[in-house]
Amino acid sequence: MKFRCEREAFERALGLAGRAVSGRGGALPVLSGVHLVLEGDTLRLTGSDLDLTISVELTVAGEQDGVAVLPAKLAADIVRAVADGKVEMTVDSEEAHLSAGRSEFSLRVIPADEFPQLPEPSADAVKIDATEFKDALRQVTPAASADDSRPILTGVLMAAEDDGLRLVATDSYRLSVRDLPGSTVLASDQSVLVPSRSLNELARVLGDDDDLTLRLGEHDATFEVGAVRVTTRLIEGDFPNYRGLIPSSQPNKLTVNREALLDAVRRVRLLAQESTPLRLIMKDGVLELVAVTQDVGQAQEAVDASFDGAELTVAFNPEYLLNGIEVTGGEEITLETVDELKPALLRRVGSDDYLYLLMPVRVS
Repeated sequence: MKFRCEREAFERALGLAGRAVSGRGGALPVLSGVHLVLEGDTLRLTGSDLDLTISVELTVAGEQDGVAVLPAKLAADIVRAVADGKVEMTVDSEEAHLSAGRSEFSLRVIPADEFPQLPEPSADAVKIDATEFKDALRQVTPAASADDSRPILTGVLMAAEDDGLRLVATDSYRLSVRDLPGSTVLASDQSVLVPSRSLNELARVLGDDDDLTLRLGEHDATFEVGAVRVTTRLIEGDFPNYRGLIPSSQPNKLTVNREALLDAVRRVRLLAQESTPLRLIMKDGVLELVAVTQDVGQAQEAVDASFDGAELTVAFNPEYLLNGIEVTGGEEITLETVDELKPALLRRVGSDDYLYLLMPVRVS
């Protein structure tokens, strides 16, 4: 294998493919490498841990076709370190030689025949509005669990809903639901559970004007964005009945400027240390935020707000509350509650396509 390309493009491609590389190695040490295939002037780089696979196509000046597996981290570090401009790489059966400017490197390659054969996606292609989907991922994926002992909760539910697509995630403390009307990606009543890690990687490569294509197989999903392909194994199992968690009515409704509340929460949470909850005292015309950490100190701030309901004090995990306010968007938001122990709902005023449900924290 022999080719030349721009250092910056090669670095980006190695970085993207390397994000799927297995950090554990385990029974397949070859998965710690990036698989390179050169055909003519097209170089395809692939990284995989068998659950997540990222492939990137790069146009290069190819001189000799070939296949190789490079140690992912070391190769990326070398390409990142050399001078800008052209990079030339030559690979034989045992070593890869890279030259750039006055720098020359050689590194041992991993036997390419040990790299697993990854199936090509064969399902029908469906177009998705990339801008809306990226915004939905920003709102929903943070609510997915990071606890691998409960794999169902580490996924994002993609389900057909009315005339569109619904994305849902929960870690049992909070719940995010985003609707994408008009995105007829799934058949009626169809749903799949996609690992949130894979969707986070997809969000990294989605730009503002990209075309996004989904190919949904029986056990996997493939997202194609320009020259990048992200394939993920679907999670098997039944997602929790999230609809039963959403209160049918909330007698108390607070309406507040989102930026004002965001700034206040960021300040007051500085004194919500050692897992201390942040209290919201809701009254007519004002919202008071209070945080008290024993032997450390306390903070209190008032924010103008309109409130319809009985005076109420509710406490929340400050990080979860902050995240919900950040991703809800809009100029004004509402916080709807039943009482101090029932789930609260955050919504954007004037929009019903997103809701953030948050469980209160019991305080004495």
